[in-house]
Amino acid sequence: MFQLTCPGRQCVKNDVLSGLTVALALVPEAVAFAFVAGVEPLVGLYGAFMMGLITAIVGGRPGMISGATGAMAVVMVSLVATHGVQYLFAALLLTGAIQGAAGVLRLGKFIRLVPYPVMLGFVNGLAIVIFLAQLQHFQAPGSGGQPEWLSGEPLWTMLGLVALTMAIIQFLPRLTNAVPAALAAIVVVTLLVLGLDLDARSVVDVLRDMSGDPQASIAGGLPSFSIPSVPWNWETLEIILPYSLVLAGVGLIESLLTLSLIDELTETRGRGNRECIGQGVANTVNGFFGGMGGCAMIGQSLININSGGRGRLSGIAAALFLLIFILFASGLIEQIPIAALVGVMFMVVLATFEWAIFHMIGKVPLADILISVLVAAITVVADLAIAVLVGVIASALVFAWEHAKQMRADSYIDENGAKVYELHGPLFFGSVQHFQDLFDPRNDPDEVIVDFYDSRVADHSGIEAIDNLAERYQRHGKTLHLRHLSPECRDLLEKAGGLVEVNMMEDPRYHVADDRLA
Repeated sequence: MFQLTCPGRQCVKNDVLSGLTVALALVPEAVAFAFVAGVEPLVGLYGAFMMGLITAIVGGRPGMISGATGAMAVVMVSLVATHGVQYLFAALLLTGAIQGAAGVLRLGKFIRLVPYPVMLGFVNGLAIVIFLAQLQHFQAPGSGGQPEWLSGEPLWTMLGLVALTMAIIQFLPRLTNAVPAALAAIVVVTLLVLGLDLDARSVVDVLRDMSGDPQASIAGGLPSFSIPSVPWNWETLEIILPYSLVLAGVGLIESLLTLSLIDELTETRGRGNRECIGQGVANTVNGFFGGMGGCAMIGQSLININSGGRGRLSGIAAALFLLIFILFASGLIEQIPIAALVGVMFMVVLATFEWAIFHMIGKVPLADILISVLVAAITVVADLAIAVLVGVIASALVFAWEHAKQMRADSYIDENGAKVYELHGPLFFGSVQHFQDLFDPRNDPDEVIVDFYDSRVADHSGIEAIDNLAERYQRHGKTLHLRHLSPECRDLLEKAGGLVEVNMMEDPRYHVADDRLA
């Protein structure tokens, strides 16, 4: 059921004010990501507006903010540089269709397969990325037009304003929760800079430095509908399909991981499949209305949650405030000191980074710590989707290795002089070598019994290992008996099938992952 916000005026006030705070922080982020993608600032702002509005209405996670993101911008830049912005809009149409299909096919549930160490690395990696992205604001164009680090009075002014912003956000909630601390900090620092006429860089300064246009502004009109001006043929599909697949994957991974984080913070549960559909609809609309698309934004979502925003109204308010800035209030927003917004983002970094990872050292398996560090590092230097994929693969390999070490056997000589091996642990591709090392066909007696009562054969590698074991004993002229194997195992065994002792009362029944049974 669609619920705009929780009952009561307090919820409405919290959602609206937190939405305003998010909208203020969205402006420089959207502009910066637009330049990363190689498109006009208004394309980034329109993208943030449409992503935020549509996912807030259609998406599966109230309180989560979507907009133009760096993770998707770095994928777009090559397409825009090579073929132009119209091909980006066409690619967004296909991206939206892929994401919508993922939601309809209920693929959002697979986010549950992402292990906690990977989630930890994802969060810490994004915190570092957000931090590094703010450092560009400590630079200004030098005499040669190249960015140079601030020094002297401008640097101290910037640091002082950032510190004041962070202090207000940290300590104001101890006095009152009437307004979001981040919003209060932005207003106070802006008034302080204007009142004292401080030499501090503002939003419009950053916009003009990035664009190289001394008249640049965030002012604009309403986004208008248009079909991307590209040839609608097979060649165009071949161009945009690879980009659309990557954009859809990156967008869904970042959105669903952010959804999981917001679930944890709010102790509620979002709907992953609905969020996939919401992201798809939003990116499709961006393709028709000239936005750069995007996905969920972990930084803005945390600003919203920490400012009290919980309902869909917070995301709707953020998007509408952003549109109001573009249409009517660009002059006011452009005067906001960039230091205030940097301070807000630094507080987001501190809240996002999982400092508990340092306390985990020595208390959790070393492999988990290394996987978290690996995912964080790849997130910073490469790409979010690659980082998560590598992390999941590494976690799966660690899981397989640990389970492979569980393969063991208790052996004894029974009353008939036969040697009995009682196996424990799963027999699969990872434990095959451990399984083979348990046996000594050369020195074992003529009768050998392998009991699988406490073991399970999981895949074709396990079946091959049993066949190979039977062949080893046959070469030494000895008889091998296999007990407590499932019917499927007996059907799949080629060389050892006749050695299985069938006990209908005790034999287990389970399935083996093998194509011959498909």
